[in-house]
Amino acid sequence: MNNAVPARARTRGRPRGNPPTRESIVSAARSLFLEHGYRGTTLRAVAGAVGVDPALIAYHFGSKKGLFADVMQFQCASALAVDDVLGGDPATLPDRLVDAVTDLWEDADFQQLTVQGDEAAEVIREYLERELLARLVEFLGGRDATARATAVVTILGGLIYTRYLNPLPTPAALTPSEIRHSLTPALRAVLAPRPRAAAPTTAGRRGSPTSGKGAVRDTASRPDRPLAAAREADFHAGFDLALR
Repeated sequence: MNNAVPARARTRGRPRGNPPTRESIVSAARSLFLEHGYRGTTLRAVAGAVGVDPALIAYHFGSKKGLFADVMQFQCASALAVDDVLGGDPATLPDRLVDAVTDLWEDADFQQLTVQGDEAAEVIREYLERELLARLVEFLGGRDATARATAVVTILGGLIYTRYLNPLPTPAALTPSEIRHSLTPALRAVLAPRPRAAAPTTAGRRGSPTSGKGAVRDTASRPDRPLAAAREADFHAGFDLALR
């Protein structure tokens, strides 16, 4: 009696050859999103293009929204190379930041994907906050790195929103060189390290107004920590509002 399992039964439910990687699924989905848009693309269509069961797509990405987020993250990383932006001369970092954003939106595929509406805007916001913001904080270093990096991303987020996602007439009419001329000074200002305040020279002296009973707080030499935290929170709130 022949107990051999038929070839069809052995391979059922699995594509021939190596199973597709996440990269190949994202690549196929990207092509379909570009051709048919977000609403016109289904997980079944993506699965058919790759040759897998739709359940595998759902397993890896959770939903069509999750898959689209991966496609947009890939497109952002390809068009906005953070390593290149941060790897040059620190003196020209503001120019490279502005150029990176304007060049990103000159990419035809990226423009096509961003017309998908709220889904695209949400992914862009998350990419700027989680990738660019985090890398800037690490790059800048120092006690105020988070506040400085958040200010940079807030400025760039405002540019993206008012020029590309929800264009206003004046920002949309500016050329890339005019944008650079307008925003580079602001970026340079927030990127500059804040000088440390000089230590008080009268601290500890007998009868000093900055020590002992009835001492007057030296607000010029000691930063107000609650105020600094509030300013940092404002940066985060402004950035979040700009891309919503």
